[in-house]
Amino acid sequence: MFKLVCALLGYYFFGFFGALFGYFLGSIIDRSRAYGIGGINPLSSGNRQKIFLETVFILQGKLAKADGHISKQEIAHVEQFIQKLGMSAEHRQNVITLFKQGSNPEYDIEPTLREFMSVCGHTHHLRQMLLVYLIVMALSDGNIVSSEERLLISIAHHLGYDEAAFRQMLDMVLNQSHFAGGQATSATALEDAYKALGVNKDNTDQEIKHAYRKLMSQYHPDKLMGQGLPEDMIAVATEQAKEVQIAYDLITKSRKQ
Repeated sequence: MFKLVCALLGYYFFGFFGALFGYFLGSIIDRSRAYGIGGINPLSSGNRQKIFLETVFILQGKLAKADGHISKQEIAHVEQFIQKLGMSAEHRQNVITLFKQGSNPEYDIEPTLREFMSVCGHTHHLRQMLLVYLIVMALSDGNIVSSEERLLISIAHHLGYDEAAFRQMLDMVLNQSHFAGGQATSATALEDAYKALGVNKDNTDQEIKHAYRKLMSQYHPDKLMGQGLPEDMIAVATEQAKEVQIAYDLITKSRKQ
């Protein structure tokens, strides 16, 4: 109930982003009332959600145009996300404006990244999910070209990741995607599974379990929502968690054999 009231008030006074802010603020209040959770700062979490959404659409635009043109697959990827958010025609136009703003070659994304870091930067999981989501976006048309990779490395640097850390994350997300759809069928599935967890066959069972638990914690929906990830983007984390689970199951099964 609160999320609808807050969304209407936000839209009336501040327009589209006021409505988003109000919706997420109300969602947090509703969850707090439903579960009796105390000590939550709704304003802070709601603001993080607003900034996260703005940053995602702007950076999606910049990333899509990094190679000089925006592919049909990239457009479809963004459209699918907008549909998941259940946006009205007017709201859809607002986020498309953000996407186009980011895709303008003259647009400087550094102020956007600075604002993101000032609001969300202290939360490791939000920085990581932003980068994971952009990697998934870059992979939507089948491969990451050099211009996209350079942009992702630059964004990662602004988010506090050096190139080595970025490449490790890229390798993990890329190999996790091999387990999308609930099964692993490639001849290199076991090798891909190790890479998906960021480990190798020489690691001990305990080290592999630790890596698995760390990833599952990073993708945990309740934890991400509590830190400010918009509820409608939780599906991305959930899919990644499923892929990690399949990869881990494959490794543990092979080791028992």
